[in-house]
This record gives sequence, C-alpha cells and structure tokens, in this order.
Amino acid sequence: MKNRIFIFEFVSGGGFNKIEIPNSFFSEGFGMLRSIISDFKLLEFEITTLLDYRFLHLVPLLNADMVEVLEKEEEYLLKFEYLVKQSESCFIIAPEFSKTLYRLTKIVKKNKKNLLSIDLKGVNLGTSKLDTFKFFRSSKVKTPQTFLLPRGKQNFDANFVIEKFKNLNCPVIIKPEDGVGADSIFYFESEEEIIEFFNDPIEKLDSIGNYILQEYVEGKDLSVSLLGTENSTPKILSVNTQDIDIKKPNFESNYFGGHTPVENYSEIEASLKENFKKMDLSRFKGYFGIDFIRNENCEIYFIEINPRLTTSYLGLRNIINQNLAKMILSSKQNGKNKLPEVLLQNHSLFSRIELVHKSPNLNKKIIEELIYETLNLIPEMITPPISLDGTSQFTCFIATKTKDFLSSKKRMQEIIQTLQSLDYLIVKQG
Repeated sequence: MKNRIFIFEFVSGGGFNKIEIPNSFFSEGFGMLRSIISDFKLLEFEITTLLDYRFLHLVPLLNADMVEVLEKEEEYLLKFEYLVKQSESCFIIAPEFSKTLYRLTKIVKKNKKNLLSIDLKGVNLGTSKLDTFKFFRSSKVKTPQTFLLPRGKQNFDANFVIEKFKNLNCPVIIKPEDGVGADSIFYFESEEEIIEFFNDPIEKLDSIGNYILQEYVEGKDLSVSLLGTENSTPKILSVNTQDIDIKKPNFESNYFGGHTPVENYSEIEASLKENFKKMDLSRFKGYFGIDFIRNENCEIYFIEINPRLTTSYLGLRNIINQNLAKMILSSKQNGKNKLPEVLLQNHSLFSRIELVHKSPNLNKKIIEELIYETLNLIPEMITPPISLDGTSQFTCFIATKTKDFLSSKKRMQEIIQTLQSLDYLIVKQG
C-alpha cells in the first residue's frame, strides 16, 4: 500500500478563499505546489492536495491522485485538518505571517502525522525576524542591526526611527516582523522621507502587526537552499541570487525570482560553511532557506531564516542530480539514510512575469485555451498565465534549465518572444 501524503500550499490551497489573492503570492505558491507534487509522485506516494475553488481549471496540471476543492464559504482550517487526518505524511508550504505556518504545523503534530516540512521549533524561530536577529547575534555572525518598532499612543513612533537613522548613519528599512519575501518593505535614505512617511502611516503599515527597523546593508541579495538533518550543520544544496526590487516609501517593493547557482559559487559556499559552524541549526530538519547579503568586501550579512520551501526550489530542482523530494524524505528519517552527493549540473533562471493580453474580449474559455497553448509552447512554464481578477492582467512563473547563465538568459529571451507572439505584453519581469 502506498504512503498517503497530503501536500498543502496556503495561497493556491484556499488560505485566501474569502478574499482577493495577491498576484505574486499565487504565481510562486502554485509553482511550488505543482513542482513538489511532481517530485513526490516519482517516489510513488499517493498524493492529496487542496485547491481554491477559483482554480478548478488548473487541476489537470497537478499530478496528484486526489485534488480536494475548497469552496468560498468553507473554512480552510477545517478542511486542512480533515485531510491531515486522512494521510500518513504531510508537507506544508505556507507563509510565516500571523503564525500561519506555525498553526498549520501544530495541527499536523497534534494529529501525530509524519511531518516532512520543518518542525515547530524551527518554524517558531524563523517566524520572528527579531528572534532571528538575536539568534545570528548570539552565534557571532554578521547581521544588520535590528530593532522592534515601538508604538506611540496612536501610531508607530517616528522619532524612534529618526533617532536610529541618525545613529546608524546609513539608509534603513522597515518591514513586518513576520513578513515574507519583499512584501511591505519600505526603504528610507533621508530624514525627510521618514517624516513624510509617518505623516500618514496607516495606509502603509498594518495597525495590528509588529514591524522592525533594520540597518540597510548594501550588497548582493542572495539565499542559500539547505537540507537540515540530525546533525547541527545543514547540507548546502545551492546558493541563489534574489531579484528583489526594494523601493522608496511610496512604492511597493517586489521579489521576482533569481537564478541558481550564483557566480563564485565555491567561494561563497566555503564562506557559508565557516559561518554555519558557529550556528546551531539543528532545529531545522528538512528543507529550508537563509537569506543573506554579500557586500563588496565579500562579507556575509545574514538577514533571515525561511523555515519552509522557498521559491528558489523552482530553479534548484532543475540544476541538481537528485530528486529533492527524495532528499527531503531522507533528511527526516533520523539518520537511517545518508544523504547522497549533490552535483550542480545545470543552470536555472527562475522568474515571475507580469503580463497584459492585448485582446479586449477575453472570456473564461479563451483564457483556458491560452493556458494550454502557452504550456505546449513553453515547457519551462511552471505557473501558466493566470488572471486573478478576470481582467487582461496576468501573472506566470518560468524556470529555465540550461547549461549556464548565458544560455538561461538566451532561453528567457526566446520565452518572452513566444509570449509576445501570443499577444502578451510584458509589464514586469526579473
């Protein structure tokens, strides 16, 4: 009898079933769901997943044995727990904000199921950017100065921000204490920008959530994909660039993807290994990621820990010589199976692309036909062009698989030309 596994991705699986779904969240989330299902399917699992009612037309793209649909009026947590109870193993992809990932992981643990994603201790640390900062500091590795943003009587304390900005004598950023990606990151390089921002912070900052103020470190945005085992030193799978567009306070910051492996990989890998000797990462068993910045002096500044599957997985699975799902499974089996050697055989450029279709008369049938025409022409398309609001605005996700960076760039240009031949206009891409 096959091992039954429930794979849940929060965004496409109904976490936003009662509200509008952010374009970027869906594109990356569905891409991760589709990819991890395909990888576990090769291990002969019997796979169940959950899908938001608005995406029934995407069911054929998921290589799952059973796709349950979450309707608008249903509570996703109730359906989630029901499907957990029907399975032996569970793998969760969810954001840390509002303790979402922690809460879902706790349900799996309560039901005594085999958890294949990161356990509660790791999720708890990674959820808090302030606790993560303290962890890096106590480990004696470089990390930007970070402070919890205090509140005044009504709003956040602008004077605190100005004071720290002056003391640090460098640009600063404000971001959610439990945020993900580039969501709600605000960058300031002058006192005037801070004052203007806090004249009306309510539109930009959630009045309920906590925020941190962080020293801005100039350098290259990178991440490392890791596999934690019983040993405290995790296995490095690859190092990836991150295409993050951090903007001034009046504009939204964005994450579009990146490429893997990074240039100067061996040098960066060696530096990371030295840093990891100083950290106790034993609470992270399974797949996780760490974001860091490498400055012009080749110094590494650790930013945050992502206790879950990250978007880089979409590129990583195209470049290594192993099935990542099999490696995740091995990492959770208490040292019974030694992890195989990882060889980086290819290169992948992975990117979210925002599009507009030229046709003014798109209906549901035409959009669905476009999806399958696009998938036939572009096999690297992980999430096909999706319109979340019924307009001509679309988002999709691509991950190339080529021999090197230049080949990936060339292939991405060919993909863009194919999309344009299908009457798509490119609005934004990495």
